[in-house]
Amino acid sequence: MTLQHPSDRGGGQRDRFARLAETASNLTSSPVFFLLCLFLIVGMVIVHLVHLPVPWLIFAGDVLTSVNLLMLALLKNSERRAEAALQRKLDAIAAALLESQEGESHQARDSLRQAIRLEEEL
Repeated sequence: MTLQHPSDRGGGQRDRFARLAETASNLTSSPVFFLLCLFLIVGMVIVHLVHLPVPWLIFAGDVLTSVNLLMLALLKNSERRAEAALQRKLDAIAAALLESQEGESHQARDSLRQAIRLEEEL
């Protein structure tokens, strides 16, 4: 386990968790997942309306809580990756602007080109 920022893990390659998080993010933004969540909510309402025994109420609550925690982790991971990509792009733009004013080498321009393609790598 590592405590590094998600965008800093593994260098240029993505680890298994990054691939899993991206796949899960794509799935959770789909209409199929929305329908699944709607189904879970309707199921929870039905469980309460039918007055099922307390263990079933607890189970339904546990399922919704688990889905909620997984979504929170995925959202935070996606947020941090997007934040890091945006910051790298801003840093590269600032460096390229300074380079163009000071007439230095083209290192910042190359860094900017790499930063623009950063989202494809994350």
